[in-house]
Amino acid sequence: MAVVNDSALLNLAVELSTILQHKNWTLALAESCTGGMAAQYATAIAGSSAWFERGFVTYSNAAKIEMLGVSAATIEQHGAVSEQTAREMALGGLQHSHAQIVAAITGVAGPDGGTSEKPVGTVCFSWVDVTGKISSETKQFSGDRETIRKQAVYHAFKELLLLH
Repeated sequence: MAVVNDSALLNLAVELSTILQHKNWTLALAESCTGGMAAQYATAIAGSSAWFERGFVTYSNAAKIEMLGVSAATIEQHGAVSEQTAREMALGGLQHSHAQIVAAITGVAGPDGGTSEKPVGTVCFSWVDVTGKISSETKQFSGDRETIRKQAVYHAFKELLLLH
């Protein structure tokens, strides 16, 4: 994926706002490695309160467990950076908000923290909505910390647009 700039992220957020408002849906975000960056781009748009319900920044494992109800066993067995954890983050975001759709992001933004199984740039995502539709995937991004985080937000927003 090419380097993602602010303009591309804001344009996606505007597209997302149009679709969500048309459906009369609101969005919640459950973020780890992006540290609230997705929520920042969502709320950079005037009037975002019409479609953005809340964000959860659950950087630590304890926060994922306490705020989103992620199972400690899931984190122990699969790791915080896993599709299993991302799915539980998304489901927890849906359960602990009034939103109709949730995107979850968890990964290794670097420059440290990577392993041979999950190198820097590994990011796991999940999306869930009130109809019961849920999906997840793992992507590998490259670049510095900021670039990886922006690519992750871009991907989360892009998939929200494709799903709905």
